[in-house]
Amino acid sequence: MQESDLIHDWNIIDYNIDRKAENHPHGVWFDDETLRDGLQSPSARNPTIKQKIELLDYMEKLGIQKVDLGLPGAGPFHLDHIDAMLNHIKENDYSIRPGCAVRTVISDIEPLVELQAKYEMPIQASAFLGTSPIRQYSEGWTMEKLLSTLDKAVEYAISNDIPVMFVTEDTTRSKPEDIKAIYTRAIELGADRICVCDTCGHVTPNGTRKLLQFIQEEVIPDAGVKRRDIEINWHGHQDRGLGVANNLAAVEAGADVIHGTALGIGERAGNAPLDQTLVNLKLMGVIDNDLTLLNEYMQKAHEYVEVALPRNYPVFGEDAFETGTGVHASAVIKAMKKGDHWLADRVYSGVPANDFGLQQKIRIGHMSGRSNIVWWLEQNQIDVSDELISHLFEVAKSQRRLMSDEEILQSISEFQA
Repeated sequence: MQESDLIHDWNIIDYNIDRKAENHPHGVWFDDETLRDGLQSPSARNPTIKQKIELLDYMEKLGIQKVDLGLPGAGPFHLDHIDAMLNHIKENDYSIRPGCAVRTVISDIEPLVELQAKYEMPIQASAFLGTSPIRQYSEGWTMEKLLSTLDKAVEYAISNDIPVMFVTEDTTRSKPEDIKAIYTRAIELGADRICVCDTCGHVTPNGTRKLLQFIQEEVIPDAGVKRRDIEINWHGHQDRGLGVANNLAAVEAGADVIHGTALGIGERAGNAPLDQTLVNLKLMGVIDNDLTLLNEYMQKAHEYVEVALPRNYPVFGEDAFETGTGVHASAVIKAMKKGDHWLADRVYSGVPANDFGLQQKIRIGHMSGRSNIVWWLEQNQIDVSDELISHLFEVAKSQRRLMSDEEILQSISEFQA
């Protein structure tokens, strides 16, 4: 039996991502915002420099192309951390491309000029400016004010050879004419990267596609440049729980760089989870990154940032590849006994655990069958007997949740005594 014959994939029927390479500056890239936007989570702890560098190492090993190192305008403490990470990137000759978020003011960009000269590497200035009508009204801004602010900051950055990614905050609630005016002016000044933001987590996948279509078919051509000369970034949030869906829609619609954070940490309900985005695009065949270290990265991010990792979090939560249900476990065990890891990873899972540094686990509880118990005993090198199986089966059925390994061992000790 061919593996391809065992799963009928409805996902690929009448579906393909039609990405013409000649229209893009590069393939699908990723920008890891964990160390900047992720740390704006109300629950986040700012990691030490050593911890941030360790997270940066994982990003490099996973083939993530870009990283936001922080906000230099937030003060000397943050600037010291940025400096240390740039030094680490330089010393190790990393491929990952550094950037920093900056307000559209010269004082925020000045530190990047000094750091770029110090380390002799490009440092992207992700210059952000709110453009939605609600933001303009709240702040008392006019389009004339926004364009004037943009002019001064971008001209300063470009004149100092700082690569600019111009970011419109709340793009997904902004008027088409305002989006067009702002991006056109930034491109005219020399910005060759723009970032489309769902700052408040408002947009749906349809809105994502329509907005990116507008930018590619109207904004960029009318600015007098070719599509392949402008890098389009997509930056999403989780307020409606659509962060990953919108990231996938952005790839479908032609975005060049997808932003996200480890475990979706970030302001309010968080950013689009970069980990889940990578998993899905890997399974869809869009990327071929080796993601076997992705679980280690997520566990370290959870430890260092101290943001909760729910047990049922997709792929990387403790429950993701565990089962104590008899029917499910029996199917997985039969696959394992065939010595077929490919089969065991897929018979009751839409995500193959091994591809992401994980494995299937069989547990024992009130919904378990005898096969669960036999498998657990064999895996823990404990002699199997009908009497012991019956004892554990009776104990398991009296439980209100799955038993821990310690509880099973205690029950075995009581039986043997």
